[in-house]
Amino acid sequence: MLYWAILFFVVAIVAAVFGFGGIASASAGIAQVLFFIFLVLFVIALVMKFVRKA
Repeated sequence: MLYWAILFFVVAIVAAVFGFGGIASASAGIAQVLFFIFLVLFVIALVMKFVRKA
């Protein structure tokens, strides 16, 4: 998931450099959503790890 977020972020940067504002904006938005989903899943995994350990 983090890989895809980074990939969309790179696409957004490249599109912005070449002047494609719409594509850059869409890619940045997708990257942001994927990053937040990754963070939520990561926190859930950490909590489950500590719950199972106790």
